[in-house]
Amino acid sequence: MHSFPPPSFPPPSFKDHFSGHAGDYRAFRPTYPPGLAAALADAAPARGLAWDVGCGNGQFSVALAGHFAAVQATDASAEQIAQGQAHDRVRYAVAPAEESGLPDGCCDLIVAAQAAHWFDLGRFYAEVRRVAKPGAAVALVCYGRQWLDDPVLDPVVERFHNGTLGPYWPADRWKVIEGYRGMDFPFSELPVPPLAMEAVWPLPRLLGYMNTWSGVKAATKALGSNPLEGFTEEIAPLWGDPETERRIRWPLTVRLGRVG
Repeated sequence: MHSFPPPSFPPPSFKDHFSGHAGDYRAFRPTYPPGLAAALADAAPARGLAWDVGCGNGQFSVALAGHFAAVQATDASAEQIAQGQAHDRVRYAVAPAEESGLPDGCCDLIVAAQAAHWFDLGRFYAEVRRVAKPGAAVALVCYGRQWLDDPVLDPVVERFHNGTLGPYWPADRWKVIEGYRGMDFPFSELPVPPLAMEAVWPLPRLLGYMNTWSGVKAATKALGSNPLEGFTEEIAPLWGDPETERRIRWPLTVRLGRVG
């Protein structure tokens, strides 16, 4: 039986870019491919407890629950935790990545999906080593901007992401765009097969997703109007019928290692 920590509250230093639109985040974010949870579970020494750090609304926590007896899902945002997807093997708690409240040596897998760039990495890695079982797997997962694999549409999205929103993205966003390549990862790295999230969306669904971007939220606050309006005017005639569905991909970066 796993002992779970009581809910706690984020420290004053927590940079919360998502609580104000936690419902939209749950409604519009793409879903991880089943192969991701399977690959991480295969790397774990056992299938007892997985810790999903910075879990957001628990989308990936539920996927992990298909492979582990229990999943502890934590996020520093109480609003995100309130949106957590119910599952009988997932326990949610409000807690920062650096202070999980978990017992020593209890985790077979520690994973942060689209979250590690917000962490104090040194303190987080110390917490990883504290809660990890011998030989536990640890993974940092991220994805950058979406790709439509369309030579006309992709440059429009890229200009909006890098140009229009460039000054408004949190600095840590660029760690994601770089695929975490420049981030410290002090573990013996393991190979991971190529993975990507995929969706087939009409234009309004894509715009709903882009409206969850922290860069859009910051730009709207600074400018007094939502820059997505101008982007929509530019991309709509190129898209054609807005209900036309197009395949969209988000290549995943997975840094997978073993805690020695």
